[in-house]
Amino acid sequence: MTRCPTCGSTYSDDAKFCTRDGTQLVAADRAAASSAPSLVGATLDGRFRIEQKVGEGGMSFVYLATDEAGGGGRYAVKVLSASLSHDANAMARLRREASFGMRLEHPNVCHIIHLGETDDGLVYVVMPFVDGEVLADRTNRLGHLPLAEVVGLVRDIAAGLSAAHALEIVHRDLKPENVIVRTLPTGQLQAVVMDFGLAKERAAGVELQKLTATGIILGTPEFMSPEQLRGRPLDARSDVYALGLVTYEMLTGALPFEGRTQQEMMIARLRDEPIPLRKVRPQLTLPEGVERVLQRALQRNPDDRFASAVEFADAFAAAANGNGSSPADGLLGKLFGR
Repeated sequence: MTRCPTCGSTYSDDAKFCTRDGTQLVAADRAAASSAPSLVGATLDGRFRIEQKVGEGGMSFVYLATDEAGGGGRYAVKVLSASLSHDANAMARLRREASFGMRLEHPNVCHIIHLGETDDGLVYVVMPFVDGEVLADRTNRLGHLPLAEVVGLVRDIAAGLSAAHALEIVHRDLKPENVIVRTLPTGQLQAVVMDFGLAKERAAGVELQKLTATGIILGTPEFMSPEQLRGRPLDARSDVYALGLVTYEMLTGALPFEGRTQQEMMIARLRDEPIPLRKVRPQLTLPEGVERVLQRALQRNPDDRFASAVEFADAFAAAANGNGSSPADGLLGKLFGR
């Protein structure tokens, strides 16, 4: 049997991903042994005091910590699970996340400030604690989000991705579970992109290429681009595709491809056209250009998509404002015969 380390669901041995949340499955006996390390109350590096466990993923546990040496600020400490501490690939991915995160200081990215190791050999990374609501939870709670709110969140996510893309880093696993929505002192909502643990530099060396050679099984299947499903080289346009899916789900509460199983949904992305927004939510009232912009972001061929996340965000905002002369319209007309 295999088990989802996030929600606890069990599956047969041949299953690879949880159908509920997309988490990569592990052997049931190993998952049972992967209990959270007893770190509550401990102080790491003589500085970060662990207060409580706040989350758990496929290969790590996340704790809330207080910086006792730096004015009492709150931080998130991500610790590799003990059962995976001897897994060279898992360790390499966590260390790679740290090396990327330390270069990605941006208001819309949760950057990493420290990489350390406990006396027991547990590797961890320290990040600012982002106090907010997971985008997936927000969408599920509300059913769908208002267009004006989606425009702002898309702008923020695109800005964070753009900062990574400028460093030749592709996120590879953008999804609503990896975005936190927080409220600024001004009352404005802000999206922060989390978890660059599967991120990959486009100019990767031989060792990194080996680590990510199994890229087709890395990431969350529901939000993988067609080229990622096929195990092909990725660039910023793969993240644009994922952002298009995230945007679609924010607007409708659903994804634009259907399937009874994970495999059927993946095949649909490789063969079918996205389901129109109004078919998913007939009562949804949106400017016509919004549909066209999303269709372009979700093109199977990367060459037919927006070249950058910011270009997509700008076109989406223009369409949402009813601007029929957005820069995207000319190419969209060619693509869809309009």
